[in-house]
Amino acid sequence: MSVVGKKLGSSMSAQGGTSGEPEAAGESPATPTSTRPIPSTITPDYVLQLNKIADDYLCTPDANIYEIDFTRFKIRDLESGAVLFEIAKPSVSDIAQSASESKGTANEAGAQQAASVGGENPTTAVATSSAPPTEDAEETFEPNAGRYVRYQFTPQFLKLKTVGATVEFTVGSKSVKNFRMIERHFFKDRLLKTFDFEFGYCIPFSKNTCEHIYEFPTIPPDLVNEMIQHPFETRSDSFYFVDGCLVMHNKADYAYNGGL
Repeated sequence: MSVVGKKLGSSMSAQGGTSGEPEAAGESPATPTSTRPIPSTITPDYVLQLNKIADDYLCTPDANIYEIDFTRFKIRDLESGAVLFEIAKPSVSDIAQSASESKGTANEAGAQQAASVGGENPTTAVATSSAPPTEDAEETFEPNAGRYVRYQFTPQFLKLKTVGATVEFTVGSKSVKNFRMIERHFFKDRLLKTFDFEFGYCIPFSKNTCEHIYEFPTIPPDLVNEMIQHPFETRSDSFYFVDGCLVMHNKADYAYNGGL
């Protein structure tokens, strides 16, 4: 099943504000998350008013009662068509095959795959996950493993205008109604952009594919240089809602000094 992502809204600012939000209308900006009380129920309106990256995850992994599982992710430049980044979750058969191989061979193959993603494209990213090694899973269990990704891009990425992000995901036995993603990007405590997309309705036990179009703001040269010089201080929160209820919260950070 394929769905077309409906763009509910996209507010962007390279100056620390957001067009179309309360601050742009002259109202008082939201209180930072470090001092603002976290409500018992996290709503889309609440996360849209946050003016810094969330200090912690705003829901537990157990909130994903719909068993939504992202299995593939691809980023492409819409102007050139070049694939900038692509990663897929191993299937059950892939995991079984890897387990039958020697540990050293498996690690070498994984390293080669990560290094070859996107070929020679200068904006290609390498991403790493926070998941712990398999052999230490029982001793170093991290409940938030898999909810955080680190991206390494070259400075050329900041010059892109329009990017398509394709996600493939599966859902469990419950139907998913009004599936919505709100993504907030910050550099330090400066809001860079907000994206608000709707996936729509997903039937039980379905595999879904959706591409969302990201139109990036024009970033002033001085801010570009600062973002390059401070790797991983550009961060994002991705909030996923089903019928207005927060079911998933993922985090990422970004560096733009690759190849320097």
